Amino acid sequence: MSSTARNAVIGLASALIAVLLVASGFLARVVTEPDSEPASVTQSTSSGGISNPTTSQSDGEFDGDLLAEIAGVLNRDFVDESRVDPDLLKDGAIQGMFNSLNDPHSTYIDPQTYALSHDDFEGAFEGIGATVSKQDNYVVIVQPIPDTPAAQAGLQAGDIILAVDGEDAENWSVEQAVIRIRGPRGTSVDLTVRHGDGTEETLTIVRDNIPVASVVTTPPTGELVDENGDPVTEFAYIRILQFARNTPQELRDAISEAEDNGAQGLIIDLRSNPGGLLVQTIEIADMFLDDGIIMKQVDRAGNEQTASATAGTFTDLPVVILQDEFSASGSELFAAAMQEHGRATIIGTRSFGKGTVNHAVELSNGGAVYVSIARWLTPDGNQIEGRGITPDVPITLTLEDIDAQRDVAIFRAVNVLRGEPLPEPPPATETPTATESATATPVP
Repeated sequence: MSSTARNAVIGLASALIAVLLVASGFLARVVTEPDSEPASVTQSTSSGGISNPTTSQSDGEFDGDLLAEIAGVLNRDFVDESRVDPDLLKDGAIQGMFNSLNDPHSTYIDPQTYALSHDDFEGAFEGIGATVSKQDNYVVIVQPIPDTPAAQAGLQAGDIILAVDGEDAENWSVEQAVIRIRGPRGTSVDLTVRHGDGTEETLTIVRDNIPVASVVTTPPTGELVDENGDPVTEFAYIRILQFARNTPQELRDAISEAEDNGAQGLIIDLRSNPGGLLVQTIEIADMFLDDGIIMKQVDRAGNEQTASATAGTFTDLPVVILQDEFSASGSELFAAAMQEHGRATIIGTRSFGKGTVNHAVELSNGGAVYVSIARWLTPDGNQIEGRGITPDVPITLTLEDIDAQRDVAIFRAVNVLRGEPLPEPPPATETPTATESATATPVP
């Protein structure tokens, strides 16, 4: 199957099996620095801006005067005077520094974007209602939220964003796309997209108020059924859309209700979960574990810190976790902890591979730099960044599954929880790999 066709299949599959994804501010794209640190994790922070550059080059330090000198030459001599814009030159120099790092998770955030990034992981937001991810040279739609402006306008999972309000979006970062797409309720944005079948169109989307949720208990198809189409009543389905501030309590409530209804096992769906808050991610993993390491963090000097489990609340119920190639960051931390402690069977495709610790350092101009400061490791010390979490039961969707809207991952989860033998997998095909980009990012 060609790469284009493969992407189309992935987009269609995501549209069928990830229909309840929700979003918040753009910093939800990763596990962010906690608002209060867990006792066993120390996260480096910074409250100041970037120090003033020195003019000395003898010790390898940054020469700010040289940049100013080059800008002066361009301003005086460049043939197209209209293109020598000081702000554009400044932004280009900044972006060039980050490009040289070859790290898609470190970036400069301009003041306008950073002002919008303070939205919390709760309540509601104003925007179109979709999530995005960077793939190759473009930002793509991961999933429009049902009954939001994005879905109502015809935006589809897998759509490539070619332009926003007529401006070419090639080589945009996720942050650039977010700042241009989101906006106040009642305003509109024109998105030119390329669909999975290769057709292109421009959609005018009127922004609205989008409610935020983090836990839902209704499967994408509306009812939990097995591969024969029979209702499944002995297990509970729970989808964690992101790790928001209130997610632990929402999850406790959902599991308690499931237990009251006689649930003998849990299907926890992390498909297209982009991550969220670190403290809440650790807290949720701790619910299912009695002891042991939940995650490790290793900084640039090789110093290792850990977060460890205490006595859990839901340690008896069997658990199956569903993931896909858009499960990233916090969802990968949780899945890895559950997998390596033998608490869950992972079903789906290899996850995204976002295992970088980031924090934002505010600058004097009101903007910020978003910097990778460490790596997350699984309890067994395995790297997540660029590798992702390998499922115990791989799933390969066929075109027939997609056409019939068969949620094969849920079928396999039911098989596993029932202790039934799994069907023979189809012949191996090319597996999507984690892209060199930021993880799936909400677009409010």
